[in-house]
Amino acid sequence: MAKTDVNDFSDPTVMAKVTELKKELQRLVKAIVDDDEDCSIESIDEAKEKLCALKELKQRRNQRSLSLKLLDSLTCPEEFRCPLSKELMRDPVMLATGQTYDRPFIQKWLNAGNRTCPLTQQVLPHTILTPNHLVRGVISQWCRSRGIELSDSVLNINDEGVTDAVRDHFLSLLEKMSLTPPEQKKAAKELRLLTKRMPSFRALFDLQEDVITTLLNLSIHDSNKKLVAETPKVIPLLTEALRSGTIETRTNAAATLFTLSALDSNKALIGKSGALKPLIDLLEEGHPLAMKDVASAIFSLCMIHENRSRAVRDGAVRVILTKIMDRMHVDELLAILAMLSSHPKAIEEMGEVGAVPCLLSIIRESSCGRNKENCIAILHSICLNDRTKWKELREEENTYGTISDLAKNGTSRAKRKASSILERLNRIVNIIHTS
Repeated sequence: MAKTDVNDFSDPTVMAKVTELKKELQRLVKAIVDDDEDCSIESIDEAKEKLCALKELKQRRNQRSLSLKLLDSLTCPEEFRCPLSKELMRDPVMLATGQTYDRPFIQKWLNAGNRTCPLTQQVLPHTILTPNHLVRGVISQWCRSRGIELSDSVLNINDEGVTDAVRDHFLSLLEKMSLTPPEQKKAAKELRLLTKRMPSFRALFDLQEDVITTLLNLSIHDSNKKLVAETPKVIPLLTEALRSGTIETRTNAAATLFTLSALDSNKALIGKSGALKPLIDLLEEGHPLAMKDVASAIFSLCMIHENRSRAVRDGAVRVILTKIMDRMHVDELLAILAMLSSHPKAIEEMGEVGAVPCLLSIIRESSCGRNKENCIAILHSICLNDRTKWKELREEENTYGTISDLAKNGTSRAKRKASSILERLNRIVNIIHTS
């Protein structure tokens, strides 16, 4: 008998075979019983073959049942169990809500006409099931570490025929792509050769978008953020996706880093990984699909001081100011620039690339109080550190009264910053008149 798969009997193809065998057997038995003459030997032999085939399938079902009982007798982590079956998941998939279930059981739920998530009761915007490669890999590793042999193919080979060993090698090469240039070059060369020789490696590149989407769905839930970020190779995989994926994959990678960065510990982890540089590069490219997610990720990461230094070092100031001058995503980018203005090197760069006239023009033109506030806060930092810029502010005030207007009509923070600048301007004027 062929090696039995513990999941065979829940396979729709197998169930269809069982139904077909029963119908054939009923037809043959009826023909044998109803035949007044001696029935043909061929009919009897055919009926025996059908019975043997049914018996084999019955044995497979019994073996699967025994395997399940043995597995359930082990101390299986609760997160590895399907919320519907309460059994160890063989083919974990995610609903649109981000909840993970075993495919046969959630598919049965959906086939019954349900259009809500069993756990959250949220209405589903769609019923697409996304393979949860991360959970599948963790379950597979857990089983192997305990000597559990599952012949269930979904744990060892995915729909594209990619084995765990191939996937692990693929991920290790991607990890090397974020190391030193010589190691990057060597890993890239090996990836090129393997994708030419092995269809399974080509399939992994096709699967990249699914993997990143899976990580995004997982990271949305607060309880998963720490686990996902601290899982080895996840952040390097996201970083590599920012560099080399399709624009959809790169956008989802940026969105995933944004959601993971909700935890301060993850902000530090992501910053240390070198993810800010590819985020800034993607921002510089300016693709409309990616801009908002990239800006949100950079803003969140720069909420801790050490990441501001990294962002400045990686060229964020010049890129952000260029986009602001082009009036692209001004709201989000001004907020980032305001945070970076606490860094001396950032202030120096802002002065060099013409930030002062740009920020003054936004204060005059914008109707957004928050944007005006961020502009005057940045200008305040620039002028405190670079006295050569006071002349531009004095000319602006004399011509348009921009700063006086903001001191009267801005947000409370904007009023404080504008008033402080006006006091210094008046002091400078008095000194000039005195001298």
